[in-house]
Amino acid sequence: MRQIFLDTETTGLSATGGDRILELACVELVSRKLTKNNKHFYINPERDSHEEALRVHGITSEFLADKPKFAAIADEFLEFVQGAEIIIHNAPFDVGFLNMELAKLGKGEFKSHVSKITDSLAMAKELYPGKRNGLDALCDRLGVDNSSRTLHGALLDAELLADVYISLTRGQDALMIDAGSDSRSGGAHSAALDLSSLELTVLPASDSENAAHDDVLQQIDKASSGKTVWRAMAAAG
Repeated sequence: MRQIFLDTETTGLSATGGDRILELACVELVSRKLTKNNKHFYINPERDSHEEALRVHGITSEFLADKPKFAAIADEFLEFVQGAEIIIHNAPFDVGFLNMELAKLGKGEFKSHVSKITDSLAMAKELYPGKRNGLDALCDRLGVDNSSRTLHGALLDAELLADVYISLTRGQDALMIDAGSDSRSGGAHSAALDLSSLELTVLPASDSENAAHDDVLQQIDKASSGKTVWRAMAAAG
């Protein structure tokens, strides 16, 4: 599976209001392994950044003056992402800008060039409802080192997003994929992998955890007026 983590920096917040992409980065992941086959472009947006945006990314118009325009990098970019799953944090924002840039060139919507677009922000909100789910907050929560992120930069943010996504999705699927990458497992036949030798550590509940469990059961029993399944089973026994 080929996945690409994508991030942009822009002159402002409104693609429909004339703001443009000034930095674009793609970080490639294949079979949950970072390949270091990445793409990174600085782009002349043909306009100045809003003051608020400049404070976020720190990329000046003077720095971008001799950089290529989006039209000059569009084909290389689209060839790189072709057919991949694209993972973006707050995807509607970046996709909106990409769609505007591609429309100017008559190249259709971004989704028509890739197999799938996944919004990692939406994933995080499902996993951590009611919590802060920005990239910095997720790095802190998941133990991803973001100490070098003093300003927003598309390449650094895409690399951090890759680490965050791997942590967000690390579970049984990740275990099977990692184990299946061993040449002895037959690669594509990982579904038939023999895990009989895998030893899982069983951690017994503490006294406080047992007490909390009993308290929850009592509350459920009370709320059901004594009609819980375990009470019925005890009576039948």
